[in-house]
Amino acid sequence: MITRALLLLPLVSGVAAFLLRSDPARRTLLVWTARLHFALTALATYLHLGPGSAPGAPAWFAFDNLGLLFLGVTSLLFLGAAHYAVRYLALEKRDPGEEADDGFIFNNAPEAVFTGCLLLFLSAMTAVTASRHMGMLWAAVEATTLLSAPLIYFHRTRRSLEATWKYLLICSVGIALALMGNLFLGAAGLKSGAGLELEGLLAKAAVLDQPLLKAAFLFLFVGYGTKMGLSPFHTWLPDAHSEAPAVVSALLSGALLNCAFLGILRVSGVCAAAGLADFTGGILILFGLLSLVTAALFMVGQRDYKRMLAYSSIEHMGILALGAGLGGGAVFGALLGALSHSLAKAGLFFTSGLVLAAEKTKRITEVKGLWRRAPGTAALWLAGFFLITGTPPSGVFLAKFIILKEALAQRQYALAAVFLLALAILFSGMARYFISMTFGEREAKPGEKPYVEEPGMLLPAAAFFACVVLAGLFIPDWLSSLLAGAALNVGGKL
Repeated sequence: MITRALLLLPLVSGVAAFLLRSDPARRTLLVWTARLHFALTALATYLHLGPGSAPGAPAWFAFDNLGLLFLGVTSLLFLGAAHYAVRYLALEKRDPGEEADDGFIFNNAPEAVFTGCLLLFLSAMTAVTASRHMGMLWAAVEATTLLSAPLIYFHRTRRSLEATWKYLLICSVGIALALMGNLFLGAAGLKSGAGLELEGLLAKAAVLDQPLLKAAFLFLFVGYGTKMGLSPFHTWLPDAHSEAPAVVSALLSGALLNCAFLGILRVSGVCAAAGLADFTGGILILFGLLSLVTAALFMVGQRDYKRMLAYSSIEHMGILALGAGLGGGAVFGALLGALSHSLAKAGLFFTSGLVLAAEKTKRITEVKGLWRRAPGTAALWLAGFFLITGTPPSGVFLAKFIILKEALAQRQYALAAVFLLALAILFSGMARYFISMTFGEREAKPGEKPYVEEPGMLLPAAAFFACVVLAGLFIPDWLSSLLAGAALNVGGKL
């Protein structure tokens, strides 16, 4: 019952948003849908972890620990995004033709499309987390692509159009490869009658055709890895994150990438049950390290602070893949990293929208002395930097430490050394940008007006950052149980 409500609530609200004629009514609908969705998610988690809970009958849509973890992250992010978006949309209603010096144009996109697609996007991501059928999961991931494309194109500029087409083209190729992976996966269980249901695949994993299962993993890994933003399949990500509105960038980085990661974890769990953990682990480690190195190299010399945050997302997706590939306790670290990164990066993208509103540019070199013009935004900007780079106390730091500890425990010293070197380069590269933007000096621009910060837009980022700090200091029993159970779902452990 709760699962159906979680799926249908944003779906019905999204359709209603297209039909409503009032912008304030759409914004109210957006906020209350987000609140109800989060309340239902909390109830589903409580019932799942509560005493006497037992798995239900096999179904195409149901929640296990792994699905609930990613659903919780998605719902929490959307709750913050909805409150941020209400004020963001109000600020977009400016005089037609007002244009920032980097081509950022206001008041040129229909709000009904934005709100409707945003709610339908939530419904599709919810379906990804609830899917217990690999074919249904594939369809839900494809739906997230189609529904998020209009959100990236929100500002109707040439660059946003280019980013949208690039996103659609590259991710569509990836999702086509994932479809081939599903065909191989079905063929691997053809003789045993396993089908594409997760329960059947896991129950009959030992008798699956291993060559076909390996082929299925490769296709699914490349397909979902493209959507996840792993290098070298990441080329859509910097453009999409840079051109999308801040609230959309937050959801793309904090929730959408997790959905693709979930797809990889699902097939990894099947392979682990079939005795192929070493095969899948080696591939995940290789591409995880490649993503870290790629992010470190491209971080140096960035000129756009939203693109800089996008490369930070590529870094963290590499860390998640690395943790999942190492197995054991590193899987717990990867899942904690997914949670912490989502909150920290969403908060940073929210803050980047405030920086853009204050400075009217996305160029790093043109943002100086932010603490004088917008002190609250500057404080969040600097706090977000320390949290996302893993400065303790931070859940990101704890996740990285757990993964590094597992690598050393497995005596993979070269891997640990590359891991630490990439993190050091990324930290130093980002520090230079964040410090210059926050504390540098600049002259006032001609005709520049005083900037008044919006407390309602500062609060979601501040709340997310507080959660990341708390995750680095204390993990409550219910969250620890959820993370441990999710790690067991994919062959890891506490």
